[in-house]
Amino acid sequence: SYLVLGFLLIMLPAQALADDAVKWYSHEEGQVLGKIQNKKMFIHFWADWCRYCKKMDKETFGNAAVIAYLNANFIPIKVNTERERQTAAQYNIRPLPDNWFVASSGERISNQPGFIEPEMFIKILEYIHTDSYLDTSFMKFMQSRR
Repeated sequence: SYLVLGFLLIMLPAQALADDAVKWYSHEEGQVLGKIQNKKMFIHFWADWCRYCKKMDKETFGNAAVIAYLNANFIPIKVNTERERQTAAQYNIRPLPDNWFVASSGERISNQPGFIEPEMFIKILEYIHTDSYLDTSFMKFMQSRR
């Protein structure tokens, strides 16, 4: 059966394998990639003891639509606030989880603290990715999507 599994892994397109999880980067790697690829960054601040971080990991970052959208349109960065205190301090992280959106230039766009349901998270990702935040309130953006 290992042979069959190995064969299936070889035959599956790389994209199918790539999209079964969010491709997380370190803060440093992500900053560089954001500039090089001219992509906005999504930074997720978390800690091992944080119950809602675990819930978001499982439910939101485990959602196929979230995985696909985040991997395609953002540079996803994960920062453990216990291990990377300096980075957490730069963003003045207090409640966890905390979710930040940063332009490819490094300029901070916005943040959304707390657990975010997958459906709402995708809407927030679209709002930021499409640059709608530049001239439309999130409320108006949501109304236009109905």
